[in-house]
Amino acid sequence: MARYTGPKHKLCRRLGSCIWGSSKCPSIKRPYPPGQHGPNARHKRSVYGTQLLEKQKLRTHYGLLERQMRKTYAEAQRLGGVTGTNLLILLESRLDSIVHRLGYAPTFASARQLVTHGHVHIDGKKVDRPSFQVKSGMVISIREKSRKVPMIANCVDVPPAPIPEYLERAEKSFEGKMLASPNSETIPFKAETAGVIGFYSR
Repeated sequence: MARYTGPKHKLCRRLGSCIWGSSKCPSIKRPYPPGQHGPNARHKRSVYGTQLLEKQKLRTHYGLLERQMRKTYAEAQRLGGVTGTNLLILLESRLDSIVHRLGYAPTFASARQLVTHGHVHIDGKKVDRPSFQVKSGMVISIREKSRKVPMIANCVDVPPAPIPEYLERAEKSFEGKMLASPNSETIPFKAETAGVIGFYSR
């Protein structure tokens, strides 16, 4: 499957802001596209361009392909209620997102790899689909045989970054739990969903 494997902060500069929350991201000091013409790009962005940018920020943050993003958006529409909020909840409730938020993997890409390789269990059963929707009350754990994998062991040994309030994990624990459904206030990544909705509603 096609995946971007280049410098991730180069994408931040192209999108105009850091989408991974790193204080050392070069987009903070250089908030313009990379390349020799980047600093001189002064064109006014159209409505379509603004909507596309917001969609790309959200898609890039969660590491999804366009087809996956469209499918998630269609599901958010079917749920009823506020489509933008539904979209964020669906993206944040993906198993790969939860594994990353719990601190078992440093990035969304590495979390996705852990899931597809069968290292993650849900309520004691192996789940190898990164798109699996984790529900409130489910227990997410690292398979017993996988707890010595260097990346996992290193992430668990280091004190975890602030974990969203809808998740729970004890320090140095290989098991976490989803306490409640995410919402627009508790999700760490703040996105302008109106632009995303406008893009897909064309």
